[in-house]
Amino acid sequence: MFDSAEIASLIRDLCEADSSKRAGAAAKIFLYGSEMAQAATQQWLRCAPFENLLIRGPSGAPEMTVGVAVEPDTFDRLRSANGSPPLADVPPDQDAREFELEFADGVRLDVLTTREPGGPGAIARYLQRFGEGIQQIEINVTHVDRATEVLRARFATEAIYPATRAGANGTRINFFLVPAPSGGKVLIELVEAAARS
Repeated sequence: MFDSAEIASLIRDLCEADSSKRAGAAAKIFLYGSEMAQAATQQWLRCAPFENLLIRGPSGAPEMTVGVAVEPDTFDRLRSANGSPPLADVPPDQDAREFELEFADGVRLDVLTTREPGGPGAIARYLQRFGEGIQQIEINVTHVDRATEVLRARFATEAIYPATRAGANGTRINFFLVPAPSGGKVLIELVEAAARS
């Protein structure tokens, strides 16, 4: 298990000029986040109606992206160090700027920061309370509404939002705050890709 100081150190390593150091840090962050998510959602992942809605990566594992919340200055440094990937199109009512990083072996990070430091938004509140770290783990599904209904019916688990909402780049999303086996909670975001036109 990594502690918060180790995660903060790995986030700093994502800003390094050395691409192998960045890739190593990303792999460790991704491993920690995906293990947290799998431990918290193991019952979901073994439930056939939910399992059938999962999108799987090349290895056959559920496709996940680990969401890392960082301060705005870290966000800018990290983006620059990684070739300035495009910013996501985030709905204006959401307190986030974000971009995605992809590395070998299915390692995916979503780097997030607040639009309003010290403000009332979710990312700003997370940074005020915890500092930089793993804020959420995204699990890709074919249909968020169906997945939400399975979780409600089978596990009495309610989504944070009463209805699926718009996410970045035309996705449909909802969030679940799930108890972690080691204590605390894990924020799981179910993500349905944007419809292709």
